[in-house]
Amino acid sequence: MEFLNHLNISSNNAGVSTGTQWINSNGETIDSFSPVDGKKIGSVTAADRPSYDAAIAKAQEAFAEWRTWPAPKRGEIVRQVGDALRANKEPLGKLVSYEMGKSLQEGYGEVQEMIDICDFATGLSRQLYGLTMHSERPAHRMYEQWHPLGVVGIISAFNFPVAVWAWNSALSWVCGNVTVWKPSEKTPLCGIAVQTIIAGVFEKNNVPEGVNVLVQGGREVGEWISHDTRIPLVSATGSTRMGKALSAVVAARLGRSILELGGNNAIIISKNADLDMALIGSVFGAVGTAGQRCTTTRRLIIHEDVYDAFKAKLVKAYGQLRIGNPLDVNYHVGPLIDTDAVNMYLQSIEACKQQGGNFIVDGGVMSGDGYESGCYVKPCIAEANNDLPIVQHETFAPILYLMKYKTIDEAIALQNGVPQGLSSSIMTLNMREAEQFLSHTGSDCGIANVNIGTSGAEIGGAFGGEKETGGGRESGSDAWKAYMRRQTNTINWSDKLPLAQGIKFDLS
Repeated sequence: MEFLNHLNISSNNAGVSTGTQWINSNGETIDSFSPVDGKKIGSVTAADRPSYDAAIAKAQEAFAEWRTWPAPKRGEIVRQVGDALRANKEPLGKLVSYEMGKSLQEGYGEVQEMIDICDFATGLSRQLYGLTMHSERPAHRMYEQWHPLGVVGIISAFNFPVAVWAWNSALSWVCGNVTVWKPSEKTPLCGIAVQTIIAGVFEKNNVPEGVNVLVQGGREVGEWISHDTRIPLVSATGSTRMGKALSAVVAARLGRSILELGGNNAIIISKNADLDMALIGSVFGAVGTAGQRCTTTRRLIIHEDVYDAFKAKLVKAYGQLRIGNPLDVNYHVGPLIDTDAVNMYLQSIEACKQQGGNFIVDGGVMSGDGYESGCYVKPCIAEANNDLPIVQHETFAPILYLMKYKTIDEAIALQNGVPQGLSSSIMTLNMREAEQFLSHTGSDCGIANVNIGTSGAEIGGAFGGEKETGGGRESGSDAWKAYMRRQTNTINWSDKLPLAQGIKFDLS
């Protein structure tokens, strides 16, 4: 395919790079198969321990120089990265769609997120502000400043194979850090493409080799990063199970972690909602990316007065969904990432039935022409109680659960009554309901929306969640502070040395 050639994707690719240089490795071969048609796209050689150590050493060496570049100059590099992504938006978006399986529009949208965070980080490079404080001692000045941490490890997931890397890297670079990226082993070629694009910008600007390191591999490489004391911060996206294991390891060595883990997101549909608007938000939230977003809508909590009417609208809308090749813009829903994901989807459907759920839109695996990969499934809907074990669990597939409520307090309790706490939404035209949902007695999620769905976060706000979602924050607002170390400074410009708290220390 032409977009593969444009991005310099070959049948066999080295998987360890320090920027413009690729390091030989004797690691395992990772084959990438497209869930779109089941065809092999290419292969990547994963890192082995010697190549990994060489890459980290080069990153450390690069940090010693990169941190001395003025932040606005680092921001200028990131601006050029954004321009390079603009120039490659179409081929990279197609690769994201083909290797991961999301719709072409979502593939383009993911690359646009990369561009947007580069724009944000470029401005941020001139706004790494600290505070000035008044000292209790005369002729003293206090202030705080922020310094780079060093090497930042980034472990990303298959569902957003490039955007989450960009969220972390763009901020890290303007803060003066260098990055080491382990992409998902399910989407390794997206990592190759991005590394190649960035290398061109860095080489043109004489950026030190090692500022942007790529280390491909599976779980073992992730464990190396987690245990590595040379990496003070690890930002990881994935399952709650993975996050718990990683955070324990990183904390044991007193490192830092940013965790973006599972979501079990709900939309409350009020009797005061605009039901047509609620329908659009609910359906896209539930079936977008074939349900493989951490912000996917998995539960609808619907007021009893509009339950039957809204359920009828949903069933009709699901009957109009077109499932097929995501590179064809006429289709709404593409495939799951692989057949393992399909099996989990089928197991979840069976578990829901056994636990008492009632399916009003049946699921199943698509077959026939165009579905040869075996990864296309039907989005389905079940009526189920919130306390069912399967409803409490995040299934990374397009399964939507419906439940009724009587009062807004009950609805919020249902919304909050799961272990995860990423994204949430209420559809209502009632100001009191909206404000209650957004108050400290309302949603317990990191993201809470009114009259929009649970997915589609913008880069200007900090992204992340609470409880088993991990508590991390990435992207906008002041998320940049997680990538730096804070230092408080006190300057005495008098000819005396008074001590704090009025303590006297007389040596005469």
